[in-house]
Amino acid sequence: MYLKRPAAGLSFCLFYLASYFINKYVLSVLKFTYPTLFQGWQTLVGGFLLHVSWKLGWVEISCSSRSEVLTWLPASALFVGIIYAGSRALSRLPIPVFLTVHNAAEVITCGFQKFVQKEQTSLLKICSVLFLLIAAGCLPLFDTQFDPDGYFWALIHLICVGVYKVIHKLWKTSSLSDLDQQYINYVFSVVLLASASHPAGDLFGALNFPFLYFYRFHSSCCASGLLGFFLMLHTVKLKSITSSWQYAAWSFLAKVTTAGLSPFVFGMTANVPTVCCLLLGGLGEALLVYTERMGT
Repeated sequence: MYLKRPAAGLSFCLFYLASYFINKYVLSVLKFTYPTLFQGWQTLVGGFLLHVSWKLGWVEISCSSRSEVLTWLPASALFVGIIYAGSRALSRLPIPVFLTVHNAAEVITCGFQKFVQKEQTSLLKICSVLFLLIAAGCLPLFDTQFDPDGYFWALIHLICVGVYKVIHKLWKTSSLSDLDQQYINYVFSVVLLASASHPAGDLFGALNFPFLYFYRFHSSCCASGLLGFFLMLHTVKLKSITSSWQYAAWSFLAKVTTAGLSPFVFGMTANVPTVCCLLLGGLGEALLVYTERMGT
């Protein structure tokens, strides 16, 4: 498969891999399971750096229409659901399992296109989406490390991702750019997560975190914020300079690389049916990339 813009694509893959690995390290190895604080920190860093980049003229943000900003807030609420539920799920599930469930969000977007927008959908695309759904649905049945809470939050994450993609697709004609939308997401997330940190018990619960004053915790949190910001920037850049199928192909490569390397770093116990589910999910996404290239 020939992929244009190799430098931008490889940078995207690198930041994707590093971002997932550092988040997994904080959540599962250090066990900092206080999502309102961890995700609040990441969105605070991302929002601050994006604001500074805007003021320095490095990026263009133009959230001038108050009505459009207010209309986008439901999507921002879904964004909070994505990162909160994703954090809870990733702390309990191996990265390959999490990504397989995450990819099943395409079922929602494909279903919306076919049954609501009445778009023509090829048989190959329907098969690819079914592969994703079967892979995600069968994983809990065969997972030797089955964690009900992990899969519950992964399901919430999946739903939020799917609905967010639908809203994003409907907003393509809006004057809000991807960076505008992300800026609003950051601001909304910081406010909402900061407000929820005390009722959720994270604010005072984190005081008992055993690595609270350790350098490796501080450096990991700083890295997670920076990597998340640069991943967002490279995602927006890659989308702007490549076609939709080329971006999908780079995204697929990033996910396969991250899922393939993660068991060597964090460990994972898997039986033959679990591996088959993971491979089926990979096949489903590969077919989605192919249908995107063929325009079907």
